[in-house]
Parts: sequence; structure tokens; C-alpha cells
Amino acid sequence: MDIPEMGWGGNVGCNHAGLVEEGKFVFNLMKYSYGIYPEQQHFSCIIDLLGRAGLLGEAEELLQQAPGGGIYGVAGNMLNDNFNILEELENLDIDEEDVEPFEIPSWTSERGGKVLVNVDSFGAVGDGVSDDTEAFRKAWDTACSTPKSVFLVPPGRSYLVNATKFKGPCADRLVVQIDGTIVAPAEPENWDPNLPRLWLDFSKLQGVAFQGNGVIDGSGSKWWASSCKKNKTNPCRGAPTALTIESSSSIKVKGLTIQNSQQMNFVISKSESVRVYGVQVSCPGDSPNTDGIHISGSTNVVLQDCKIGTGDDCVSIVNGSSAIKMKRIYCGPGHGVSIGSLGKDNSTGIVSKVVLDTAFLRETTNGVRIKTWQGGSGYVRGVRFENVRMEDVANPIIIDQFYCDSPKACQNQTSAVQISQIMYRNISGTTKSKEAMKFACSDTVPCSNIVLSNVNLERKDGTTAETYCNSAQGFNYGVVHPSADCLSSHDKAPILINQVENAEHIEPSKDHIVHTEL
Repeated sequence: MDIPEMGWGGNVGCNHAGLVEEGKFVFNLMKYSYGIYPEQQHFSCIIDLLGRAGLLGEAEELLQQAPGGGIYGVAGNMLNDNFNILEELENLDIDEEDVEPFEIPSWTSERGGKVLVNVDSFGAVGDGVSDDTEAFRKAWDTACSTPKSVFLVPPGRSYLVNATKFKGPCADRLVVQIDGTIVAPAEPENWDPNLPRLWLDFSKLQGVAFQGNGVIDGSGSKWWASSCKKNKTNPCRGAPTALTIESSSSIKVKGLTIQNSQQMNFVISKSESVRVYGVQVSCPGDSPNTDGIHISGSTNVVLQDCKIGTGDDCVSIVNGSSAIKMKRIYCGPGHGVSIGSLGKDNSTGIVSKVVLDTAFLRETTNGVRIKTWQGGSGYVRGVRFENVRMEDVANPIIIDQFYCDSPKACQNQTSAVQISQIMYRNISGTTKSKEAMKFACSDTVPCSNIVLSNVNLERKDGTTAETYCNSAQGFNYGVVHPSADCLSSHDKAPILINQVENAEHIEPSKDHIVHTEL
């Protein structure tokens, strides 16, 4: 056997074994020890090996040196695919431009030519005991029908308000100014049976601004105590969401505090062009199903400078949502920042174009998570988590396609939500879990094109952190610790982007599901 054939055989062996350094040694041996310039097949094999290992810079350099100026076949196609995926994920962004169609004045200093509609003027008492629901409804009807009006909840008072729907459409340039405290009835038995899942529900609005230094307090402690997650002898049932904005567009929410929600704190549903700034969410870490900000069936949503501590996901993004950006998010306690859950009861779930840029998570049960049930269909595609710092977090990076939040075991199924083109970049911190990164993907619908760049996760106790992969394919560049070589294994190589592209025609389920307690 001559030298080129020996080099080819050595390269092939190293490629199939995933032996990167050994493959590079054999390749260089031909050039520098035997003076034989590698041929097309040698370049193809080593570039394939480097590409699978995520060493894209080295692979690209060799690609340019190859005879004919390029590589044909699997190696070149794979490398080009990787660069295309990288370019798409790195350029993925959502416009943060302010959506408000008018300037909002500061009500401590000026009215700005607006009509002030004070709930006190409609009979609200504000002692935290008297029922002010009817006064709020009357004030809303007036503010909603009056151009350039301000629905004012004044500071220094506490208003007891029962479940209420504040419906639009409204006259132009409405501001909801909450400077006081709005509290919910504490007793679940006293809740309006016609609105079992809602407390303060705003719908069919356009160009409305919610702002102020006030508090929305769900008085949720008795709801939590009656939860089947707190006590398995209790029946499982739904509970109200503190603040809901649905079927609305061009909405701004700024500065409010939402706390002690009965279940979810703040839901954005079936809406578009929503901007949320400086909102705080606060619930005990053991309060069940109290998601901080839950986005469902919505597009073009930006969350910025929000501090969230709760008993469930700090942020959850579910079916029918796209173009979602989170920036400068503090999370803890809570279950992390999650996409999902999706695919429950064999439903279709679609989420795309999600960016988390700059976050700090402390002592959460998950970090950045994608969760889907077995069964179902649809996809999660085009997601970038970057510039995230974690402190004492369990499961810092996790894809869980075997999610089961049910009293009974969930059966493994052949269908699943397809997950692809997910980037984790500049992620660092400490993990409680031995498995700092976990990619538990569907056996029959594997995850594809997972990209890791500059990841450094250490065990808090100093022991070695690990990465777990099941049916997951991707590549790394830059420093990645712990190693994620399992993403590059050859048995996962045939997973192609086309599998996801073929799902493009799938329509999301029309039902925008919010938490149903299990």
C-alpha cells in the first residue's frame, strides 16, 4: 500500500472513531514527513472530521486549501450547512423599537393634555376591605370611551377588586396608570364562578400604555394551599391569572409590580407588538404554577429589565409565539426561562425566533430550558440564549422532550415536536446538577443543529460536570466546558435541516393553552 492510500485509510479510521487529534496527525504526516501533498479525498475526510467536531475555523481554512478551491460531497455540504446555521442564529434578532404611538407624561408633574379618570371619582373607597369592583368598571367605561384619557389608580391606597374583564376597543391614546395597590379577594370560595381563570383581564386594546409604581397583588396564599401540588389529596383545578393582556396590539407595560398571584402572574396571549419594561414579579419559591411572565400565541414581544422570582418558570413561551426577545432578565427563585411545555395531549406546538440576551439566574431548578411532551407535532426553531450567568442552578442547559407534569407516568410515543437551530453562547456559572448540559431529545424525532459557543459550567462542589445527549446532533466552537462531544457522534450525523423545513406547513393549534394544574 502506498503512502497516499495509507494516509487515506488512517484518515477514514480516525473520522469514524471521532479521533480529531489523531486524524490531524495523520493528515500532517503526509505533508511534513513524506512530502506528499494530500489529495481531494484526504481533504474531504479531515474537513468532515473537523466539521463534526465543531472546529469550523480549522475546517474552513483547509477548505480553501483543497485542490480546486473547495470540497464536494458530505464534508463540504456539512461545513456549509454549519456556517449557514451559525450565520442565521448569530443574526437572529427582534426589533426593540418602542411601539408606543404617543409620548407618556409623568403624572407627578404634568397631565399632558389628557383627561384624568380617577377610580375614586366613581366611588372607589381604597381601604382594602370595601369592594371597589363596580367603581373600577365604571371608571374603565369612561376612560375607554374618552380620547387621551388616563385610567388612574392613585397612590397610597389599596383597592379590593374581584374578577373583571376590561374590554376594548378603546378611544385613542389610553393610559392605565397604576400607582396604588390592587388586591384580589383572598378566599377562593368567594371567586366569581363565571371567571374561574381570570382576575384582571384586558382585551382588544390597541396603543395602550400600562405604567406606574403600583402593585397588583393576587392574595394567592389560600389558592396555593388548596393546590394538588401542595397536597395530593386536594383536587387538581385551575386558578386565576393575576394580569392578562389578550387579543391586543402595540401595548406597553412599564414599572409595575405583580405579586402573590393565584396561579400565573402575567399572561400575554394572542397579542402582537408588546413591550414590557422594568416589571417585577414576586411569589414564594414554593407557590405552585405561578409562572412569572407567560407568552402564548403572541408575536413581536420584548421583555426588558425585568426581575422575576416565583414558584414556576420565570418566563414561559408556548404555542404560536414568535419574535420574542428577553433582555436583562433576573430570575430566581423559579424554574428558569422556558420554551414550553409544548405537545401535550398530542397537540401541535410551534415556537420560533426567540432571543434571550443577558440574564442572571440564581438558585433556580432549571436554567434555559426547552420542554415538550411525548407525542404532538410542530417545531421549536431559531433560538439563541446568550450572555447568561448562572449561580447554583440545577439543569443550567436542558432540552427535555420527555417532559411529564402528570400524576401518572407518560407513555413514550413516536411523534414529537421537532427541535432545531438552538444556540447557546457565552453561558457561564455554577451548576447543582452533575449533568450541566442535558439534551434529552426524542428517540424518533431527534434534535438537530444545536450550537454551543463559549460555555463554561462548573460544579459548585468542585466535582466534574458532564453533558448528556440522547438523539441530539450539533457542533461546538470556542471553549465548551463540560465537553459536549456527544453532540458530534456519527450515529446522529444523518439528521438534516430538511426534516424541520418539511414541517413548515404545520399550523399551530388554535387553542392557546395556559396552565391547567396537574
